[in-house]
Amino acid sequence: MPYAHLNGIRLYYEEEGSGPPLLLLEGLGYALWMWFRQRPVLRQHFRLVLPDTRGVGLSDIPPGPYTIDLFAADALALLDHLGIPRAHVLGVSMGGMVAQALALRSPDRVERLVLVSTTPGGPAAAPMPLQTAEALLAARTLPPREGLRAAMALAFSDGYMAAHPAEVEQILDWRLERLQPPEAWMWQLQAGQAFDVSARLHEIRHPTLVVAGSADRVLPVANAYLLASRLPHAALRIFAGAGHLVFIEQADAFNRLVVAFLRGGPVADSAGTGAGAMQGDPT
Repeated sequence: MPYAHLNGIRLYYEEEGSGPPLLLLEGLGYALWMWFRQRPVLRQHFRLVLPDTRGVGLSDIPPGPYTIDLFAADALALLDHLGIPRAHVLGVSMGGMVAQALALRSPDRVERLVLVSTTPGGPAAAPMPLQTAEALLAARTLPPREGLRAAMALAFSDGYMAAHPAEVEQILDWRLERLQPPEAWMWQLQAGQAFDVSARLHEIRHPTLVVAGSADRVLPVANAYLLASRLPHAALRIFAGAGHLVFIEQADAFNRLVVAFLRGGPVADSAGTGAGAMQGDPT
């Protein structure tokens, strides 16, 4: 198995495909299985680098606390380990926070950014709704499969799970195959809760694609509008009716959008905002 020994831990990662490097950063509690809809498409265009964040999957689970900056340091150390001087970065949810931290920490290492279902944190950001937070915590008290199913219902839009039962069972199987310890989930959650780069967004001058689902019940879509309004070179795409896991629910359109953006061409208006090409894109 491919492990990188860095920052005092073993970080599990996988690589596939060829072309410009693309680093994929996971969300809270999610391991490499989360990219099952993206990998077959993106590897045709990019050299994919897919790490398991510390605290989940096959990576080490050292004692917390964790921080988003620590996750960004791990990601940069992995790029060093692989001899990659510069990469595109795509992060979802907590991974989107890590992507922002990485771009601020080492701007010369990032080509283009894709920020999905995420937030910059800070006083202007829309927090996780209290109802969602309470439901997520309650789900942690249930038997594993039942609890994971309840948590997933919050991340998908209404009706998605009922319409895709086989997919849901497969995701549950993947998650239960290597169940994240509850303390590691909490350490990751607390890292996300403490994240705040809202005062520094103007420093992220990379071309950036911001993506969200209009029905996100985990990190409200208002955060996508906030990011797009404060990042100097951002395009915004909102998928109508999609939930937090928009990249799974609307995978075909999402993948086309990402490929078009990362290849530097105009972004087709396939996701429903009518915004056209990226505003402020210097290319």
